[in-house]
Amino acid sequence: METRQEIYEIFKQFSPDSHPSEIVLYGNGHINDTYRVTCPASGGGKHYILQKMNREVFQYPVRVMENICGVTGWLKHKIRENGGDEFRETLTFLNVKDGRPYYRDNMGEYWRACLFIENAECYDMAKNERDFYQSAVAFGHFQHLLADYPAETLYETIPEFHNTEDRYRKFEQAVSADPCGRRAAVMDEIRFVRQRRELCPVLREMQRKGELPVRVTHNDTKLNNVMIDHSTGKAICVIDLDTVMPGLSAYDFGDSIRFGAATAGEDERDLSRMSFSLTLYEAYVRGFLEGCQNALTERELDMLPMGAIVMTYECGMRFLTDFLEGDHYFKTHREGHNLDRARTQFKLVREMEEKQAQMRDIVTKYRFCAFD
Repeated sequence: METRQEIYEIFKQFSPDSHPSEIVLYGNGHINDTYRVTCPASGGGKHYILQKMNREVFQYPVRVMENICGVTGWLKHKIRENGGDEFRETLTFLNVKDGRPYYRDNMGEYWRACLFIENAECYDMAKNERDFYQSAVAFGHFQHLLADYPAETLYETIPEFHNTEDRYRKFEQAVSADPCGRRAAVMDEIRFVRQRRELCPVLREMQRKGELPVRVTHNDTKLNNVMIDHSTGKAICVIDLDTVMPGLSAYDFGDSIRFGAATAGEDERDLSRMSFSLTLYEAYVRGFLEGCQNALTERELDMLPMGAIVMTYECGMRFLTDFLEGDHYFKTHREGHNLDRARTQFKLVREMEEKQAQMRDIVTKYRFCAFD
């Protein structure tokens, strides 16, 4: 890890006239190294976020930044048109001397800096139903503002990220190879995945047929990627745009439900504590469609419940694949951690399948509000 002086010199590339008084590690992210930088200012300190991008996860950091700058530039324009605060409602990145929004150090590492959004914070878990609803409004509004953005011009920064068919192929390879000798212990989970193989092509086949439009998608739509204003309790800004790519609205909706409408953490060992909450699901549907306004097509609305099922199935399959391969992708903190994660997701899939009719009814309940 870099020394404080090295980090100081890196930050100076973005803000040559600044003299940081404090540099501290910040946040709970597991991908990039993140620091909060404080610079003296009249009336108090001015804060920035400085990040070293993870080149193992993001092998083309320049493309990541091109995506981010394209999307945030578009958002700023829309926010100004709506009379909003572009420095509070989306991220603002700093450029180095030659105009690039990143700095490459002498070790080949890529850094970026942005303004810190004051008097707001992210929550790792919803304190109440309102927080989950607010995250839904934020991600729905994200879709609304970017509805006419040319999504096809964005780079696919993690190729095949939500290609569930490709995820299944890799799963079967892991089952066949069984490099760690773990297959025999998880035959029930393997059967679960195989019995639902027909889920894999559903969304992408509709995309190929032109039934679902390609959108700008966030691809990490968890509550902790939404800034909540301290004074109003309302969502003001979607952050962590590294995985912004072309995709389907069902991906973002589905991943939110997978994570947020569950009654326990995704690595819960006691499966009796894990269930799919229709109450939380309804809160998210209401907020998401309110934020989207009329951005989504009727067919996209039809497929939101299926998006929740497919994204949860895909995530569970990825956890199980990583377990079979020796836990090399997802960080683990105990024996069988990825297997615990897979089992929670598979329980959610079962419950979603049982409650699919109710899930559709809830979308129907709020869908017409989205078109008013």
